[in-house]
Amino acid sequence: MCDRLFLAVLSILLLLPAHASDLERIRVDSDQQGFVTETSGKPFVPWGFNYDHDDDGKLIEDYWESDWPRVEEDFREMKELGANVVRVHLQFNQFIESPTKTNAHSFGKLRDLLDLTERVGLYLDLTGLGCYHKQDTPEWYDAMSEEERWAAQGFFWREVAKVGSKSPAVFCYDLMNEPIVPGKRREDGGWLGPEFAGKYFVQFITLNPSERERVEVARSWISTLKTEIRKEDPKTLVTVGLVPWSLEGRGMSSGFFPEKIVDLLDFLCIHTYPKTEKPGEVLGQLKAFRGGKPVVIEETFPLHCSIEEFESFMESTRGVAAGWIGFYWGEKPEVYREREGFAADATLQWLEFFEKNGPPFKSRFQGGP
Repeated sequence: MCDRLFLAVLSILLLLPAHASDLERIRVDSDQQGFVTETSGKPFVPWGFNYDHDDDGKLIEDYWESDWPRVEEDFREMKELGANVVRVHLQFNQFIESPTKTNAHSFGKLRDLLDLTERVGLYLDLTGLGCYHKQDTPEWYDAMSEEERWAAQGFFWREVAKVGSKSPAVFCYDLMNEPIVPGKRREDGGWLGPEFAGKYFVQFITLNPSERERVEVARSWISTLKTEIRKEDPKTLVTVGLVPWSLEGRGMSSGFFPEKIVDLLDFLCIHTYPKTEKPGEVLGQLKAFRGGKPVVIEETFPLHCSIEEFESFMESTRGVAAGWIGFYWGEKPEVYREREGFAADATLQWLEFFEKNGPPFKSRFQGGP
């Protein structure tokens, strides 16, 4: 009787998701080409999703209070699809109420999110300083000088790192989604880039580069924020998500030249979407991003090409990229099978590709979750 009871309990425990004790922190491997778990040294290949908004365009902070079970379900679904990392986009206004005051409730939800990822067995790519809904950006924040704004951003990251340092589930801190150093002075308060699909994903880190070299502004900004993070968290990896046109001497550029900022970061991230008319362009950009440290494709999707072309692109990046992160918007593949139109078709094809190809892509190195 006791033996049968023991076996029954054991069988249940084996079905439970991983908990904090099963997750190890992630670090860059010794050859600076990929990632490994900190203690056991097992290879780790990021393979996951941007959880940037839901199917209706709502940000996670818009519903994680009123519909937490939905967040739990989404994270378990992403895990079932084969993900080992989820990129969440934290909005500045949700966490910072003034230059010296945090929103305690939002930081409490961040702790809940970290606990959830530990239980499910996922890692988080914590991307910060989002101002995706322009109307929600505090007026006091937009009215700040460059120095004041950087200080507020450093305050944000110091407080996030204070929470993140306590969890092995944080894969990395991504300082900002697609930051830009403008080539000339911008209008007062013009911190945000152009709108896309109702959101503002791009930000400028200064309104006036003045006589400074753009890359020096970028380096100073990275150093400022990283210093604040390291006050609370000495280990977790730090990166920044860059537009593909960040390369120097190739026309339009973000000012964040990969080869000139790589020494300040633990690894580099590129956001790239292959195009039918330029099949080799993205791979060339990816190779140019490599500067002696891992490069993760932190955003990609078959937005400008067929699924066949996308599959060919993804296959070509193996051996160059150290990880891949696409998108998940809160719906399972079967939901998209019932819908019509390009968006539904492309999303379904992406999710099917992701689920099917997880094992071979994650086994680029032997091992890994």
